[in-house]
Amino acid sequence: MQPWDVTSSIRNLQIPIRFLKSQSSIPKKKKKANKMPGNIMRVCWRPPRVSDRQAQQLGRQTRQTRCWRRAFSGSTRRPLMATAGFTSTQLTVRDAIAQICSRFPNSYWRERDLSEQDPTDFHAALAKDGWLGIALPEELGGAGLGIAEATIMMQTIAESGAGIAGAQSIHANVYATQPLARFGTAHQLESTIPNIISGRWRVCFGVTEPDAGLDTLRLSTTAVKQHGRSYKVTGKKIWITCAQVAAKMILLARTTPLEKVEKPSEGLSLFCIDLDRSHPGLEMRRIKKMGGRAVDANQVFFDDYPIPADALVGEEGQGFKIILHGMNAERCLLAGEALGLGYAALGKATAYAKERTVFQRPIGMNQGVAHPLAEAYMRLEAAKLATYHAARLFDDSRTDSSIRPDAVGVACNSAKYLAAEAAFDACERAVLAHGGMGYAVDYDVERYFRESLVPRIAPVSREMILNYISEKVLQLPRSY
Repeated sequence: MQPWDVTSSIRNLQIPIRFLKSQSSIPKKKKKANKMPGNIMRVCWRPPRVSDRQAQQLGRQTRQTRCWRRAFSGSTRRPLMATAGFTSTQLTVRDAIAQICSRFPNSYWRERDLSEQDPTDFHAALAKDGWLGIALPEELGGAGLGIAEATIMMQTIAESGAGIAGAQSIHANVYATQPLARFGTAHQLESTIPNIISGRWRVCFGVTEPDAGLDTLRLSTTAVKQHGRSYKVTGKKIWITCAQVAAKMILLARTTPLEKVEKPSEGLSLFCIDLDRSHPGLEMRRIKKMGGRAVDANQVFFDDYPIPADALVGEEGQGFKIILHGMNAERCLLAGEALGLGYAALGKATAYAKERTVFQRPIGMNQGVAHPLAEAYMRLEAAKLATYHAARLFDDSRTDSSIRPDAVGVACNSAKYLAAEAAFDACERAVLAHGGMGYAVDYDVERYFRESLVPRIAPVSREMILNYISEKVLQLPRSY
């Protein structure tokens, strides 16, 4: 049984039963309904006790051993992540996404990681049910939900075993389209958004450059206007996820030279461009990387690559301000993905600690194993609160003018930092709890650990977030 099938989902995550009453795989043993916040009915499942005969076969023959074994495994299983405080809509999203993910078990992602093959069928499955438009306007075919719902979707994907790779296969489709949906022309919206939601087009985000790094305001890719009807793009981008399979790129380029603007944030423009791989002015080179190998990461080179004038999103020269609407959303989504990865790793570790027996008792009885896992859980729960607080602020700021943009930025950056650190800690603890088997591919935690470095590094480093908080909140002198 895979860890994210319907039965396992009920046992480990306690998905709302009202959506699964027809499922024949719901456990029949010792089923008890509890009322949770919001009158959500949930299932509590109690695993069977180990029989004497089974205990003898396992080499645990003494009465004392059987007693603690029964006490240990007979306790009621609880959901790993507490779901109190989530809205019914968010729980509905979590359940629906979990059902889709149940068709793509750990073995699927393990194989994709080893073969470095894009999960096109996973992307198609989400697109089929309209989930790629979760945070896009209803009038364009989207669900019209918020970043909070999108965040719980991304968390559920990562938590299913898909990890960061599975989340990144649709990541840009969710956040990179936010600036387009808000500032795009009617023609751009009508011709682009429905194709993204349907899965016909995939999207990548072209901002990071090899020379500028995190100094986005000094990027050197240029878009030079050609007699008012088109632009020619020259420059290079790096770490562009899914560029090999994307039909569109949300591109940030400089349209006014840096020396001709009053502020570095001026003179940058945002474009929604086609990626014509047959054109000699466009070249892509895939980067071999440590983790998340199922999705491609690339260097992209432009050399007088032509794009039409109507590819411009919003006002020319205001691209940096426009793109900020996507950056804060991205931090929330990535925080959710990190949480999902951390909970997945912790779930694996706790299951192994219950089953693995050394010195005639499960290793989970040893505080040296149990306490680090308990600490990892508390860190994840704390980061979860920060993440969904940030997502709520982001969503509410659209209609509540009392929520300042800087407050949203602080919350989103803080959430990304805390979730990334908590996920890394949980993944490291999971590998160590498995001992030697934590190094084995078949146990998945080594894959989670490799991928846990991504939220710590991208899209902004831990150190830059600390710089941001130091300056914006503590009002300390800027260090860079």
